[in-house]
Amino acid sequence: MFGFDDRIQFRNTKNDILTVGELLIDMISTEYGDHSEGNTYTKLFGGSPSNIALNVKKLGINSLVASAVGEDGLGSFLIDQLRNADIDTNGVQRTDYSTSMVVITKSKSSPVPIFYRGADYQLAFTPVLEEYLIRSKIVHFSSWPISMMPVRHTIEKVIEKARENEVLIGFDPNYHPMIWQKGEDGIEYVKSIIGKVDIIKPSEDDAERLFGKDTNENQVKKFLEYGAKLVILTLGKDGAIVSNGVETIKYSTLATDVVDTTGAGDAFWSGFYTAIIKGYTIREALALGFAVSAYQLKFTGAIVDLPKLEILQERYGL
Repeated sequence: MFGFDDRIQFRNTKNDILTVGELLIDMISTEYGDHSEGNTYTKLFGGSPSNIALNVKKLGINSLVASAVGEDGLGSFLIDQLRNADIDTNGVQRTDYSTSMVVITKSKSSPVPIFYRGADYQLAFTPVLEEYLIRSKIVHFSSWPISMMPVRHTIEKVIEKARENEVLIGFDPNYHPMIWQKGEDGIEYVKSIIGKVDIIKPSEDDAERLFGKDTNENQVKKFLEYGAKLVILTLGKDGAIVSNGVETIKYSTLATDVVDTTGAGDAFWSGFYTAIIKGYTIREALALGFAVSAYQLKFTGAIVDLPKLEILQERYGL
């Protein structure tokens, strides 16, 4: 069990966190409104796990990325962004498929995505990926890669190897029906993953897509019943409810200025992961996750120039 006042003890490994899954282009509208109204879009680095890898590097820990992009200019752009952040790019596989893309409306609530998938679901479990995994303390992935073959098999292998090697597993259950192969019961597959991971962070929308409408407290209970060890249910402007199955605590948001919500969840993960690696308690790490998210919300896009974690800790009085 994860006690809120406990510090997680990690193996002594060279790398802190490995993110596995989507590395893609975010095309974000410059105006608020739906896609029929927007005329101008900005090309940005994207992909939830890859955003986390960049963020934690800025916050002060080490990260690696395992992803797949196309042999095209967009793929080269993404790899260059990782290199500029001093992240090893040997785990980024190049394929004959086009680099994947998400077109997003700029939003102060929940952004509306349109998905264009290609290279991302070709990610293979290679010796490089296995080496990255074994020398990491944490591995993180989202629902995106488990929604398609053959990358789903890669994630299943990642889970198996992580459990064998005592690597902490974080899972973002951001289920969206539009990214799943037609005819598949994606909801049941996501539910089957819940008991195999250590930490899970659904949003209100994620919980509703998986379990239907219910109270926030009941949604948390459902994740616990499926075997989750630590559930962090984020509630947007209303903060979050967190439970380890024995104790449940509530957090208020620290955000005061919301420009764009894109990447807010990734920012939370980034602050939380950085804090537990640095030796903070889970309770402290949760608060620092909200501090990073609050800072992120002041800007457009999933990647911003984050300061070190300790600076944000001081800024938000934590």
